Amino acid sequence: MGMFRQMKDMKDMLNAAPGMVAQARQLGAQAQEMAAAQQAALQAQAGQFAGAPYGVATSGPDFEPIEGVSLEQFAAVSKGVAAYNYDPSMLPQVAAGKGIASHVWEAASQGWNDRIKRNPAVAKRFNQAYRES
Repeated sequence: MGMFRQMKDMKDMLNAAPGMVAQARQLGAQAQEMAAAQQAALQAQAGQFAGAPYGVATSGPDFEPIEGVSLEQFAAVSKGVAAYNYDPSMLPQVAAGKGIASHVWEAASQGWNDRIKRNPAVAKRFNQAYRES
């Protein structure tokens, strides 16, 4: 009886094979489509950070001074704290050395940090100004 059972199972498997192969091909095609979609999304995201925002907006409201402190002044103060081993508590003192009052520095610092996080073009310009200061 075991031999007949095995033969029946083998026959059932052979009958099911074309459907299983078709299903495997369909799953493979879906996986390729998903991979292509993910690749396209990554390329679009990389293009956004590599070209478009950086090169497009170099002026506008996000580049206006905050409390009278320009992005270049913010970068200079940020770089100036290097002399104090990047101790953030020294930022108001470095700012004061550049003619920026403590209360003004606090507002400007918060505002510039927010803009840098939000706008990649501002971040790029900050990095340029930091290197040049």
